[in-house]
Amino acid sequence: MTRRLAVPAACAGLALLTFFQFPGHTWLQQDTQIWVPILEHLRDPSVLRNDILTRQTHVAFTLYDEIALFLRALTGLSFEHILEFEQLLTRALGIWGLLLCGQAMKLPARSAWLAAGICSLGAMILGPQVLTFEYEATPRAFAVPLLLCAIGLAARGRYTGASVAGAAALLYHPPTALPFWAIYLPWIVFRRRFRALIPLLAGMAILLLAAWRQAGSGWPILSRLTPFQEQLERLRGAYVWISTWGGPTMLHWFLVCAIALAAYLRIRRAIPPELRVFLLGLPALALLLMPVSWLLLEHWKWALVPQVQPLRTLLFAALAMQFLTAAAGARAQRWAEATLWFFLAYLLPLQARLTGPWSARAALVALGLALLTALAMRPAAIGRSKRPGKPATGTEIPRGGVLCSQRVSGAEFRSQSPLFRLDEFCHGLLAPAAVLAAFFAIPLLGGVVNYPHLHTPELAQLSAWARTATPQDAVFLFPDAGRGLDAGIFRSQALRAVYVDWKGGGQVNYLKDFGEQWWPRWQQTMVPGFKPADIPSYRARGIGYIVLKPRDALPETAVFSNGRYVVYALR
Repeated sequence: MTRRLAVPAACAGLALLTFFQFPGHTWLQQDTQIWVPILEHLRDPSVLRNDILTRQTHVAFTLYDEIALFLRALTGLSFEHILEFEQLLTRALGIWGLLLCGQAMKLPARSAWLAAGICSLGAMILGPQVLTFEYEATPRAFAVPLLLCAIGLAARGRYTGASVAGAAALLYHPPTALPFWAIYLPWIVFRRRFRALIPLLAGMAILLLAAWRQAGSGWPILSRLTPFQEQLERLRGAYVWISTWGGPTMLHWFLVCAIALAAYLRIRRAIPPELRVFLLGLPALALLLMPVSWLLLEHWKWALVPQVQPLRTLLFAALAMQFLTAAAGARAQRWAEATLWFFLAYLLPLQARLTGPWSARAALVALGLALLTALAMRPAAIGRSKRPGKPATGTEIPRGGVLCSQRVSGAEFRSQSPLFRLDEFCHGLLAPAAVLAAFFAIPLLGGVVNYPHLHTPELAQLSAWARTATPQDAVFLFPDAGRGLDAGIFRSQALRAVYVDWKGGGQVNYLKDFGEQWWPRWQQTMVPGFKPADIPSYRARGIGYIVLKPRDALPETAVFSNGRYVVYALR
């Protein structure tokens, strides 16, 4: 029983390490600023009913909201605790999937764990602006690890289990799961594993039923972007438009795929066919989708593309590079080769863009980790036969300086060597150290800061005051906040409507009507900056409170103030 629990416990432990140490996690700093208000409004329609974010939502084609609402009703816990539990659980499943991939390649346990650990360090996906291990508990943060679990199960020949995990990812975030199914569906048909189609069909039926129940929020299957929509999306979601990336970013992705291919060719004989289709197919699909996305979005103006965002398939190319280079390093027989592969494996968490500009600090940390890992993964070489392929014929063992007539195999001779036993001990001791060291060395020595810390005591005080001392229907405006994220944090913590904010504007990619409301609000209240003369116009727009920085304080009495915020009632 203890041995059966060892792998789940190790996966959970590594998931906790990724959550609390590196790459880490955040709350209400990215897309949860959008998801949490929607969930709060779905739970209680009287909450945030005056907020622009909750008037029309994009939750039809996902069970993210239904699952969160169910767990909230079942446990009584906050959405923060529920979603972060799901995030931890799916991360652990993703790590297990990476471990299964290593096992499918017949890697030793320590090598399989090393490959899983390196991939768990995460990577920033330049261009589409996503992550392999998302910091926030969003639908994509759940879907990507579930797909890694599915790939691992498929690599071990567990087709039905892989389909269940892939269907679960589809229920959470269809755009992320579609590339997986584009590869896996033809494969299971080719293999005639038709039973594995049942979870997919069930997942699609559930998804369509959930979307049908939320009328009026379907995808624009045949719509084309209007010039106004294109203008807004290029402003607010430029990462969707590949023409904005620039040459270095494009070259970066060709380089990532080239490194992944080189590592694949080095160890291709050890990769089973079930794993090959993903390690080759997903990066190839990602490269193919680059010109396809340009054609469909920038030439044909298909409105569905910004919602599906096919360019985010590139995250699988980054994962393939990390996994394949780690596996190639683990299988290398020479120090120089192993160090090179491990150096490449550690690069992406330290150096997001391979085409420069390069950080000498990041390169040195990657090299140090590579050397440590090469030492940990080095096969014990002391006493090894010069021709390992030749069967051992026996070796005379010296005892006390006298040759014994007893003859033993080469393996027995090596096992009796004190130097060999010392090497084996160091090998076993350094293997877990090499995995764990990177999670501390990258942020501490490499200086990598994945996200700012936006939560402050002053913002928490402001949110608590607004939640208890203002009407539930009150509308707030942060007119001097610019593109800052304070307003989005305030909205979810205070459960009070915000007239307009920059982060919420990301919904223009999904909702045409939202963009038509958000843009005039932004132009009229945020672009000019705060002016006392604009206060009458704020009142006319239904804004009940303005939140200013102390430098913009008015001569009249504030209803709330602290070191960072001053609030004035307009009604």
